[in-house]
Amino acid sequence: MKIRHYLTMLAVALTVQANADNRFDMSPLTLETPEMKAELVDLPELNSTRLDMVSLSESPKMDFDFFKSKTNPGVKPYKFMDDMTFVGIPLFVAGWAIKGDKAMFRVNAKAEQGGKKNTQLLTDFKTGIDDYTQFFGPAMVVGLKLGGYEGRSDWPRLLASSLMSYGIMAGLVNGIKYTAKEMRPDGSSANSWPSGHTATAFVGASLLHKEYGLTRSPWWSVAGYGVATATGVMRVLNNRHWISDVMSGAGIGIMSTELGYALCDLLFKQKGLLRNDLILNSENPSFFSISMGVGLGSKDLEFEDNGDKRTIKFRAATVVDAEGAYFFNKYIGVGGRLRVRAQSAKDFGDFTDYAAWEDMYAWEGLRTTYQTLKPEDYPATSTEIENWVTYMNKIGYDTNSETAWNANAPVTDIYGTVKSDHITEFTGSVGVYFNLPLSSHFALGTKALIGRSITQELDIDGHAEGNKKDISYSMTLDNRPNQQIDGDPSLSINNLEYPNNTGEKWTEDWEYLTIGAESSTSFGTGISLTYKYKSNFSWRLFCDYDYTRKNFTAKYDPFHFMEKGVTSGANVLMETVGDYADGLGFEAREYKMKKHMNYVTLGLSFLVNL
Repeated sequence: MKIRHYLTMLAVALTVQANADNRFDMSPLTLETPEMKAELVDLPELNSTRLDMVSLSESPKMDFDFFKSKTNPGVKPYKFMDDMTFVGIPLFVAGWAIKGDKAMFRVNAKAEQGGKKNTQLLTDFKTGIDDYTQFFGPAMVVGLKLGGYEGRSDWPRLLASSLMSYGIMAGLVNGIKYTAKEMRPDGSSANSWPSGHTATAFVGASLLHKEYGLTRSPWWSVAGYGVATATGVMRVLNNRHWISDVMSGAGIGIMSTELGYALCDLLFKQKGLLRNDLILNSENPSFFSISMGVGLGSKDLEFEDNGDKRTIKFRAATVVDAEGAYFFNKYIGVGGRLRVRAQSAKDFGDFTDYAAWEDMYAWEGLRTTYQTLKPEDYPATSTEIENWVTYMNKIGYDTNSETAWNANAPVTDIYGTVKSDHITEFTGSVGVYFNLPLSSHFALGTKALIGRSITQELDIDGHAEGNKKDISYSMTLDNRPNQQIDGDPSLSINNLEYPNNTGEKWTEDWEYLTIGAESSTSFGTGISLTYKYKSNFSWRLFCDYDYTRKNFTAKYDPFHFMEKGVTSGANVLMETVGDYADGLGFEAREYKMKKHMNYVTLGLSFLVNL
């Protein structure tokens, strides 16, 4: 208060002094009018994210007016096809193009008993999460809307857009499914392509993107498309779909939603719109993205040990990325990428080869082999098969009676369970990113990355059970040629009886086959075309190339159960014979190889421009 009184008194004193001075200056007073000039002034840019946070801080009112139409003033109406990006088309076409890259698996004996021979791959991986995540998008939209958090549309317009989108999607998916009749990888039904779960998930993600990602915060879009991508990947890992089914399903989901909204924009015009799209005017190409792609290249592994070659072939890989970069200007920046690459086995090759009698004995199981043996099923002549069956009957095994067999056979049940039918690589990389603007909407990009790759192994477990056997034998030194073992005249067996029952049962579970690799350094580059269809959203088509050198190890143990099936004395005999007879050893085998892995990935990214 003292300061204010002081300033007031000072102002009065100066006024009095000025008036006193004017008494002695009798010249006429002149009034000068300042020149007024109109100028445009740049106002500080409004931060849309901050404005959104301010609206969030307000107390929202719950909205249950499902049939009441309302339109907020100042909202720009959409024109027909104003928001169409057409990015679903290349996704669908990519899935269609790789649709032929698939193969049915030979199933184990347990599955054959169910009557689905050669039509399914058994795997222990199973999750039901994808049955629920496909509805993440609409659940979020409805929840936010009920909570009073306004999005793009009012209830009538939102419901119409949603029904239109899901209706178009359902018609396309079911029309193609029951026309193409593609068999699922698990052999359960012929309606694999395209994936309905994935299409449903991407319709929901696009709903969340249009209602709240475009108008409130781009991170709603990231959440929606991220969960939708995870849903598609789980459909592949669950052995319910091929990667081609998932990519085509994603494309249909995006296309259906864009078309559904375009039709409703034509019908409703401005009516029912509540918010405008967010507008960010930054020209900096910094971004965060999520991607889905198909991986090509390096599709087989060939192991060799002392002339013994084993090959396994793989299908096209499923590739999922999370990537981001900060740009210092329009042209150069730094960033990183997390990539998951899952490459499924096309067939297990020589690791499940039935050409050798011992492999057939080990994997198929004696009962299945000798009861259902047909010349066309195996690479053996009819004479060899007849001789073998005759021998089995001669030693007292009734090959036509399952009861008699199970009461005497050393192996009554044997099968394998695929714990993981794919080799998965997790790669984290960092590096330099480059951007070349072509226009206000299009840009070319490239990058140079270095990182570390970690591999999760392929894994098949075996299960066997049966009757424990003992072997009665006598061994003497004998020079008779027809009794020689491995061409050595000093070794022979004069009397060898077929194994007898001990009265004990046995069962064994073990790792039949594992294939993995050591971690390695990875180098990557690529080229991309980015389409910026909104101020803060873009779609990107990319082709990446990655290189790494892997040290692979395959551990193969087809006869592990043999030790459990016979007594210790019988094991000594088998080991002795195995040491002298090539190919009759029952020990586990380990193969190692080094390979230069060249990966090419084609895919589509959804970008949030930061």
